[in-house]
Amino acid sequence: MITRRGCRPHTTRCRGASRSRRIRFAALSLTAFWAAAIGQAAVVKVEILERTPIAAHVMEQPRHEVVVGRYSGELDPADPRNAIITDLALTPRNARGKVEYSATFTLTRPLDPRAGSGLLIYGVPNRGGNPAVINTQGHVHVASGWQGDLPPAPGRHSLSVPVARHPDGSDITGPILVRLVDMPRGTASLPIVSGFGSGVPRPEPVSLDTTKATLIRKRSDTDAGERIPAARWAFADCTQTPFPGVANPGMLCLQGGFDPAFAYELTYTGKDPPVLGIGFAAVRDLIAFLRYSPGSPATPNPVAGQIRKTIGTGVSQSGNFLRSFIHLGFNAAEDGGIVFDGVNTHAAPRQLAMNLRFAVPGGAAALYEPGSEAVLWWGRYEDRLRGFGTTSLLDRCSLSRTCPKVFETFGSAEFWALRMSPGLVGTDAKADIPLPGNVRRYYFPGTTHVGGRGGFATAPQALAKPPGCTLAGNPNPMSSSLRALTQALIEWVMDGKEPPPSRYPRLASGDLVPPKAAAMGFPRIPGWPSPEGKLNALPIYDFGPDFHGPDLSGQMAFLPPKVRGQTAARVPRVDADGNETSGILSVQLRVPLGTYLGWNVQATGYYQGAACGFHGSFIPFARTRAERMAGRDPRLSLEERYGTHAGFVEKVEAATAELVREGFLLPEDALQIVEEAAASDVLTDPADGTPRA
Repeated sequence: MITRRGCRPHTTRCRGASRSRRIRFAALSLTAFWAAAIGQAAVVKVEILERTPIAAHVMEQPRHEVVVGRYSGELDPADPRNAIITDLALTPRNARGKVEYSATFTLTRPLDPRAGSGLLIYGVPNRGGNPAVINTQGHVHVASGWQGDLPPAPGRHSLSVPVARHPDGSDITGPILVRLVDMPRGTASLPIVSGFGSGVPRPEPVSLDTTKATLIRKRSDTDAGERIPAARWAFADCTQTPFPGVANPGMLCLQGGFDPAFAYELTYTGKDPPVLGIGFAAVRDLIAFLRYSPGSPATPNPVAGQIRKTIGTGVSQSGNFLRSFIHLGFNAAEDGGIVFDGVNTHAAPRQLAMNLRFAVPGGAAALYEPGSEAVLWWGRYEDRLRGFGTTSLLDRCSLSRTCPKVFETFGSAEFWALRMSPGLVGTDAKADIPLPGNVRRYYFPGTTHVGGRGGFATAPQALAKPPGCTLAGNPNPMSSSLRALTQALIEWVMDGKEPPPSRYPRLASGDLVPPKAAAMGFPRIPGWPSPEGKLNALPIYDFGPDFHGPDLSGQMAFLPPKVRGQTAARVPRVDADGNETSGILSVQLRVPLGTYLGWNVQATGYYQGAACGFHGSFIPFARTRAERMAGRDPRLSLEERYGTHAGFVEKVEAATAELVREGFLLPEDALQIVEEAAASDVLTDPADGTPRA
């Protein structure tokens, strides 16, 4: 608990007090603690459903335990720390005037508490995923449900939240937009579900009368669209019954079936919005409980007294969750204590569109999806273009003195597909936004979203095309450097050891340029595409007067939103090979086998020829000079670069040693990379695999 003087009991900050003053302080603190616990009652019940001893390695004795359970919490809508949750004040209350929620959790810990490190690492699940992490360093790992629109399912973390209603008990309604693309030709019915990866049913329409809704189809995103007559479609299931099918509020049926050459946009009035913003408070309350609470018979704490520090990690959607968690002030517990001492937001350039009425947390920067409208920068920046004023992701935690140490890690696909640029240079792209002292930023150049598989194989099966894309997948990894950085973050949080300096592209260094081939210095490679038109630009959307853009909170009245303009954007420049030059260059970029790109090209469907989701790609070098000259490839061949297989392996050894010295590679990973290079087919005889002399 934090007192008015910012002093937590039993810490060095309190040792200057006299003995009598310390006794009075302790008594008052204990009273205040229980008053806060009774008055706020964040976590009120914990059910341990399963305990499983488990070994980290085969044949060893169990040293860890997996604890599976469910917890219930209560939120006071009058508490200023909860007031930011959209529609919390419009939810049903219990007899104590509180809003109830419940969520699943999984916790892994050493069986012997004496073997614990004192660190709790919370891994934010991505769309309910639930990996049970076992850590041989003695860390406690936790995951829990936070996405309240995910239906419960085996192996999936879930959160149960209430539905908002007007004070008189009547339904709350509002506009819902659903976009449908790339369905099989002739499909009669499609489910009305949310965006990328989630497939979560959207709220039911107030009425099944299609004259009170709108369905349009368009051939491109710049097309105004053609309205489909209400008599030609229905809220119905036509999979077994011809049009108009069987009435179903969760299905859309089109007479004659859907045509994949078009995108379809359904707009209707929905009802009963779940209060999804509670997910932020649910994570806050769980981590604060595990960290600070001694537990009780009703609320057993499996790690009571064992946690000194906490770190939150999130990848992609989960990293966006952590950015919003900090920005909205949830890193301050209800008693004022800090929740996470450190966080790593990985491959996550946006905020999470969850604290909105009728929100869709599973978006992915597609057309009309909110997420990049919010504050995107760790340092303070005046967003004049969108009229948001001067803001920072750290504004609220700075006021409450609960800001964590931050690692921001990301790769090339985040620039091209997920709108990373404003987080570095703002919406006008005129200058670098300085990083605060508690933030480190590390860029993995030439990578696909969350990184490639690594290795040095050149066989066709190792270079498979991502689904729906025209170019081979990008194998350039980031996982090995990310492991080194994870250890650096742990040491920064636990011991105060300074991590490696930030390494990322900057305008001031000439590393960031307009997304044009000429500005980037991208080579012309015959038969291969250029980066022109592959950037997912950030429009300036107007969702209506009750939408608060900086906090990504409130209500969306305009769906589709009105488009008021477009922000500026920059991407990393490249060398003569087309490879990016700034950030933490992997071994694959220091000893390249081709051009590693953060974008790919859509092969078929509605977006044919445009960027292929957030997949990266790979353009291999020619094997020999003769092959290069025959293909008029301006990039040197493998043979011209390395001479022999042994020459290639020698350069890999030098590259790994350099990365270890820089602090971006662990020695054990360096050894594995060298072994992979030695076992690869780079410049070996294609007939029998023997190295070429």
